Amino acid sequence: MVSESTVADATNRIYESLQADNADIDVHIAALKAALTRAGLKEAVFDPARLVQNNRSGRKRMEAYFRQRGVTVKFSAS
Repeated sequence: MVSESTVADATNRIYESLQADNADIDVHIAALKAALTRAGLKEAVFDPARLVQNNRSGRKRMEAYFRQRGVTVKFSAS
């Protein structure tokens, strides 16, 4: 069930959604936000190597989009 997903599961679903032309991205962001809240975390960490648009503008656009939906995004060092 989606509501029981862990932060890692939710993060993986977001990578899959990004690969699939952002299919259901808002649903996955909401699931990630809920998982972060349950885990007591303030931000989600993504591996830039797994992003479709791994460039500065792509990362900034992702940060802004997620921030509008209440999720702070950080990127791990590659």
